[in-house]
Amino acid sequence: MLTVNGQVSHWFDEQPAYRAPLPGDRDADICIVGAGYTGLWTAYYLKRADPSLRIAILEARFAGFGASGRNGGWLSGLVPGNRNAMAERYGREPVVAWQRALNETVDEVAAVAAAEGIDAGIVKGGTMEIARNAAQANRLADELHEDRRWGVDGIAPLTKGEAAERIRFDGVVSAYHTPHCARIQPAHLARGLADAVERLGVPIYEQSPVTAIGRGRAVTPHGTVRAPIVLRATEGFTPTLPGLRRRWLPMNSSMIATAPIPDERWAAIGWDGCETVGDTAHGFFYAQRTVDNRIAIGGRSVPYRYASRIDDDGRVPPRTITRLTAVLHSLLPQIRDVPIAHGWCGVLAVPRDWESTVTLDRASGLGWAGGYVGHGVTATNLAGRTLADLVVGRSTTLTELPWVGHHSRGWEPEPLRWLGVRGLYLAYRLADRHEARGRATTSPIARVADLITGRP
Repeated sequence: MLTVNGQVSHWFDEQPAYRAPLPGDRDADICIVGAGYTGLWTAYYLKRADPSLRIAILEARFAGFGASGRNGGWLSGLVPGNRNAMAERYGREPVVAWQRALNETVDEVAAVAAAEGIDAGIVKGGTMEIARNAAQANRLADELHEDRRWGVDGIAPLTKGEAAERIRFDGVVSAYHTPHCARIQPAHLARGLADAVERLGVPIYEQSPVTAIGRGRAVTPHGTVRAPIVLRATEGFTPTLPGLRRRWLPMNSSMIATAPIPDERWAAIGWDGCETVGDTAHGFFYAQRTVDNRIAIGGRSVPYRYASRIDDDGRVPPRTITRLTAVLHSLLPQIRDVPIAHGWCGVLAVPRDWESTVTLDRASGLGWAGGYVGHGVTATNLAGRTLADLVVGRSTTLTELPWVGHHSRGWEPEPLRWLGVRGLYLAYRLADRHEARGRATTSPIARVADLITGRP
């Protein structure tokens, strides 16, 4: 079987037909740049709040082309930032409220999908985090303690036997399960949400790359949309815009998907609960059992391209597919003979302090949300609802959350950021090897890397 490389991602059964581009200059009340989850959710909740609003969405390629259509399909309560750092700056209770809001948002997304008839393969099986050596087990115990300290309920530690009853991974030392996550088919959610937004009367202009954003306008090769409110929802593509090259770093994450796995093999594996699965290695993996009975697994490979360059429609180096295949086979040696059907990658946005934000500057009319550091599937819905409240001038519990108005400084110029990011992930790779040799605690190599970069 030939492994497909790129072509955006496995989540698209085929490349969708394009919507029409912007047909010339337009006036609107609100212009949204980017038709990924953030832009679509924002439009959805704005139109629900005030059906009279004239909203226009501009998209460079097609709805869901970016991370929204390429991610690991974790609709999780994971915080897109560092809770401790945010609490030091804004206080503990706002961060607890943020965590609680994200957990509740998992159910909000599922409810909207059901109401709008979006078949996104949503199964709320929770997440199983596993450890495969002593150092990982210690970090896993720390994670469980931290989650409980921040008020995350329903977390359960699992013995090796209890973990194996769920999924029979090889070499598991310890595990825990949290209920605050659902498996989804991410492209189906993005495309279904785009259709729902159009039904509400919001035009989505695809093939309309924005070349400049300014006060009251968004400029494309096909024309300019003029609006008193312009919202940027460009996530990992933000550095392609003028003046924003160093605002957020476009970090790459890669995935592979197997061919469909036969039922008799699933009987040997388990995974009947459709849990999402991750581990506590520094070069961590994340995985799901897909709607079409494959395993999709992701992780870091080439973490960053020099000068914030973006991938070519999701294409990855062949060594990335080889590396992720090795991770999968170490976890589930019983599927070594199952072919790898697809490999791809996408970009996620990382602010310099690893903290996401939702912001509206009333003076300029410019707003933005993003920097989700890889935890954006759920956070985008919360961000969209929050931006909607900010735009219509509602003071709500969402507008009081600590990420509202948060500002991060820019990244260093090249070649410093390339050297820093590549050095960071080399250090984590070495740290994983160090710990795999039997070290009981986190490798000092990883601790120093975290300290230098400010990574949570």
